[in-house]
Amino acid sequence: MTTQPTEADTESDTETDSAATAEIRVERNDDAGRYEIRVGDVLGGFTEFSIDSRGRLVFPHTEIDPAFSGRGLGGILVREALADVASRGETIVPRCPFVVRYLTGREVPGLTVEWPNAPGFER
Repeated sequence: MTTQPTEADTESDTETDSAATAEIRVERNDDAGRYEIRVGDVLGGFTEFSIDSRGRLVFPHTEIDPAFSGRGLGGILVREALADVASRGETIVPRCPFVVRYLTGREVPGLTVEWPNAPGFER
């Protein structure tokens, strides 16, 4: 998946360094259990997943390298990861606060979400 940030994904359109204009790619890395976002050849961040006993993808954590903060990479990463999960017909269980916030008020076409029923979980 290759993408360029949209206005909604970026906080500033005045970036002038080469990383701001580099190609952004989101790739699924099953061996590492995560989706990765790359800016050019540099790993900019990831959102982790594990497969539970029911075959669902549990998303516990998302992390963006501080060197890339403020560029909307988290939103791009989660948007592309969830679109890919939906295209595969998989179900997710969002536990990562960033993924939960992303899904709150947004519809991802074709995505099946099973919200956790754990004590203390807030959506």
